[in-house]
Amino acid sequence: MKKLKTKTLKNYFLFLCCFLALFQLSQAQEKRKITLLSGEVDVAQPYTDVLDVPTSAITDYGGFATRTRFFSGGGLLTYLTFGVFQRLNLGASLNFDRLIGNSSPVTITRPEIQVKFRFYDGDRYLPSLAVGYDGQGLFYDRGLKKYMERSRGLFVVGSLEMGLPGFFLHPEFNISDFDTDDIFGAVGATWTIEDKISLMAEYDNIRRIDSGRFNAGLRIHVTPFFNIDFAVREIGKGNTFANGASQKAERIVQLKYTGNF
Repeated sequence: MKKLKTKTLKNYFLFLCCFLALFQLSQAQEKRKITLLSGEVDVAQPYTDVLDVPTSAITDYGGFATRTRFFSGGGLLTYLTFGVFQRLNLGASLNFDRLIGNSSPVTITRPEIQVKFRFYDGDRYLPSLAVGYDGQGLFYDRGLKKYMERSRGLFVVGSLEMGLPGFFLHPEFNISDFDTDDIFGAVGATWTIEDKISLMAEYDNIRRIDSGRFNAGLRIHVTPFFNIDFAVREIGKGNTFANGASQKAERIVQLKYTGNF
């Protein structure tokens, strides 16, 4: 009976997610029509993240963004970000394990917060810069009470267009554990083509040769306000986490919608 109830709750939640996604898409299509009729330029929204690596871009003041990631094991990770002040974004995230499929029980990790402040806009030769904090880790182990992939923590990131139109590099440094003060590096690359599709790649968690993670994917700009990502994380990995769980490549799908109040 308990298993049946859990499965029913899953079905209701998935139905709600699908409904919200369709609603967001319809809203985005309507806003696209308004934009075109008003004569404004129809362009994609700026990247606030590559896949895992952040960029210096932020959600506009008075705007909001939702990002939903479907990952291995039937998991779902959802973000909600607000442009609360000029140059400042505040957000929160929530992780569900085993939400999709027949596995049980469904578990929810504690909500985490995200903050990003863009303090320099850059120019032709200097990157735009932002500082922030991201408390969201991945693969939470309830026995050890910690994420197997640690949160990004405090970070500084820059973004600069390099040579080709629409091609940006996003170098980043972060400290995820303030007890050890270990500094990790990352670099992301994005190339947007005709505001229709974007190619993405990143090398994350750089400290030792065996600690880095290579991720790559494709972003489809369905409308200027709605994107779909198809990506593979941890390409080439075949290790184990500290809890003995397998660390290997995983496919993910992300939906992102950006709007304004």
